[in-house]
Amino acid sequence: MSYKAINPYNGELIREFAATSDQEVEAALKNAELFYQTAKKEPISKRAALLARLATEFTDHLEKYARYLTTNMGKRIDEARSEVKKNAAFANYYVHAGEKALKNQTYSNAAGKTAQLEFSSIGAILSVEPWNFPYTQIMRVFAPNFILGNPVLLKHASIVPECAQAFEDACHAAGLPAGAFKNLFVDYDQVNKIIADPRVQGVALTGSEKAGATLAAEAGKNLKKSTMELGGTDVCIVLNDAELETAIAGAVSARLNNAGQVCTAAKRYLVQSKIYDKFLAGIIAEFKQKKLGDPLDEQTTLAPLSSKKAQQNLQKQVANVLAGGSKVLWGDPRPVEGPGAFFNPLIITGMTFDNPMYDTELFGPVAQIYKVDTEAEMLKIANHSNYGLGGAIYSQDAQHAQQLASQVETGQIAINQPLSSHPEFPFGGVKKSGYGRELSDLGIREFANIKTILK
Repeated sequence: MSYKAINPYNGELIREFAATSDQEVEAALKNAELFYQTAKKEPISKRAALLARLATEFTDHLEKYARYLTTNMGKRIDEARSEVKKNAAFANYYVHAGEKALKNQTYSNAAGKTAQLEFSSIGAILSVEPWNFPYTQIMRVFAPNFILGNPVLLKHASIVPECAQAFEDACHAAGLPAGAFKNLFVDYDQVNKIIADPRVQGVALTGSEKAGATLAAEAGKNLKKSTMELGGTDVCIVLNDAELETAIAGAVSARLNNAGQVCTAAKRYLVQSKIYDKFLAGIIAEFKQKKLGDPLDEQTTLAPLSSKKAQQNLQKQVANVLAGGSKVLWGDPRPVEGPGAFFNPLIITGMTFDNPMYDTELFGPVAQIYKVDTEAEMLKIANHSNYGLGGAIYSQDAQHAQQLASQVETGQIAINQPLSSHPEFPFGGVKKSGYGRELSDLGIREFANIKTILK
């Protein structure tokens, strides 16, 4: 597997990294085991202080770390800065809340028995992460496990190697002990060997359904705990009584942020008929304002996709969508020529259940819109999917929106705002969007030994 940083704006090779050897993998496993054994004897407060230093390392050198995001996967520079800040926020959450989440708990029963529940580390965790949020995807696994005392081995996406190396370099700069975190430029044969190693006790993956099925099977074969955060076909439900400007702004942001390359992006707009025409006119007006350009340019409002491969794959998907009976309401579906990985934003309609592409995640600036009369029909469309990751509902009746939200089959859903991840709240999906939860107190317990001591 080749680990190359190629600028998706101009197609230029920035840097190529040498593959990690089997001997280097073994050294990483030995160091991870040493950290695991040592951390069990040390107070959580010691690791919390180090994690706080890691957060500070990122914020003190924000521009440096942000630039890697922009040049490796094309993230607009202002979005890159925001990711670096959120990365630090995820770390700081566990600095302050991690120890509390791991406090012993007491249980009792009617027979007078009591038990103490203890949370402790289990060993090394393999983290397999995607390119769309190169730092925060690592931190949401690393921070809770570091506090817990589990070392983390990283296999990052091959197109963001500078970001992966930068995270490890930040750990060194912050003074984290050897073995706590290690980035590995490994292939999938090596990944399978790492999963099988008895020093590794868990696998955390964020990625595609295909990657999830493969890694979950490998983890299951070796009886290792796993968490999977996979794709989504999230809905943005707009009811007749929605505040129009809020709904339009939220819907556009939730589809076009990060050039549409977000698992929880608003991929399907379900709009009630009375508000449909005004909503459609509003999002077209907003889409028209987006300017493709250099993601390092502060004036650019729509960045390229992460790679030429991503561009070509989305182009094929859109062609198949249109061949299946859908049509373009707005935008130019023709390929954008040139060395960069640009993709014109599109709004399409007519996606029916029998379209062969109906339940395919379109990872880019392509919005699907449905004109729907009733809420019952909205729920039918929303839940007619193998995925269930996120979503949003817009209505001025927040209580009714919450009742409707409870009926959408998804792991999380927002009301009158775009869905976003927050360190205090659990994040994860259902159905083929995966299982397990990251962030919050639930995230720190995913790879904990939850031990019952009966008294």
